[in-house]
Amino acid sequence: MAPDSFPRPIHTRRRFSGLLAATALGVYLLLIVGATTSLTDAASACSTWPTCHPPADPLNQTELAIAWGHRLTAFVVGILVATTAVAAVFGDAATRVRVAIVAGAILYAVQVAIGAATATLGPAAITPGLHLGLGVVVFTAIVLALAWDLEISTGSDDDAIASPEPEPVEPDAVAGERSLPAGGLARAKLTAFAYFKMMKPRLMWLLCLVAAAGMALAAGPALDAATIVATLGGGVLAIGASGTFNHVLERDVDQQMSRTADRPLATDLIPVRNAMVFGLALTVASIAVFLTINALAAALGLAAILFYSVVYTLLLKPNTVQNTVIGGAAGALPALIGWAAVTNEIGLPALALAGVIFLWTPAHFYNLALAYRDDYARGGFPMMPVVRGETETRKHIVYYIAATLVATVGLAWITDLGALYAATVAIFGGIFLWAAVSLHFEQTESAAFRAFHASNAFLGAALVVIVVDALVL
Repeated sequence: MAPDSFPRPIHTRRRFSGLLAATALGVYLLLIVGATTSLTDAASACSTWPTCHPPADPLNQTELAIAWGHRLTAFVVGILVATTAVAAVFGDAATRVRVAIVAGAILYAVQVAIGAATATLGPAAITPGLHLGLGVVVFTAIVLALAWDLEISTGSDDDAIASPEPEPVEPDAVAGERSLPAGGLARAKLTAFAYFKMMKPRLMWLLCLVAAAGMALAAGPALDAATIVATLGGGVLAIGASGTFNHVLERDVDQQMSRTADRPLATDLIPVRNAMVFGLALTVASIAVFLTINALAAALGLAAILFYSVVYTLLLKPNTVQNTVIGGAAGALPALIGWAAVTNEIGLPALALAGVIFLWTPAHFYNLALAYRDDYARGGFPMMPVVRGETETRKHIVYYIAATLVATVGLAWITDLGALYAATVAIFGGIFLWAAVSLHFEQTESAAFRAFHASNAFLGAALVVIVVDALVL
């Protein structure tokens, strides 16, 4: 690409992509700040526009600072949006990229006008939610332009793997893994660790955090220790049961993949019958623990086990490229379990939190699928990078990150989460999106793992802050 593809000082397409990413992050930050301003009623601290003069009887200084922060953020983001639009119009941007950016810039101006009317005429003069809704549309337009631009500048037309099929198993390929140590104690330790490994302990911390966030949103500071212990205990057992059944059902295909070839059932370290009994025991124990809370939590726990073990493992994962998208429901269920454990019902905040997890899952897992693309092809799984290629997968990562970020705004809108939540999701969401943009240009396994870890950091930080905000602040 010629160095003068875009006006000075942008010059190159990579810088233009960076400007687009910065603009998308700016609009997202504005959405979060705007939602916080609305929830705290800080907008009433300003009765004029564009400057912020408090009314005769001003609100507290915190609300006034939030209102000023909203105005200043809008000003800076407006400059970013205008600069990006100018660069797109006068630079070598694709037509659809240019249209999306210009449309976003026009809608941004409309949104500013609505904000001005709200400040001077009062909230009653404007349809509730219109200001935030337009902000979401602007953010969507900018992110679409970013994804399309990255696809054009870094993509390849033919990077899918045709007709992935499982490779035949070599009879002695894993024979070395099947030998047990001679000593009784060493053998017992190895076997015990194998059972623990079948429970997929790496998934437990994040899914338990999801359930904890659901409980915290439902109960606030009134959350009692007994509910916490029973919910998280039942959750750990349910995750263990799901993981065990997954190991049983995928034991043959696990032998084809380097990342799973050392699993206990793939190496015949644990007999299938014993693993099934172990999984059933964990299921019964999980339901029993959940029943000490209420029947709804127990039903949701059983649904989570069945969905992951049967629907995802047997039906979705080997048969559809949308396996990860639909399978995200399994990771979202702990949010409903946590809420139900406290309230014995399913509420709107729980659904909003579950929505965040559901949309986050593809953006998270597609990075892992990119890193292990050849492995999944050997296993015969129709993962997105295998079937549709790496270019399409990277584009969908950006799509789902954007959807996740919008969902975090929605969660803030319908709950009383405050400035700490807003700052956390803005910072870690920015890191997540930037890692995805870097992945487009680097296209390496290490870049995919960085984006994978950034996704973990984003969700982990957001969930911890939800718990802290709901229980302490």
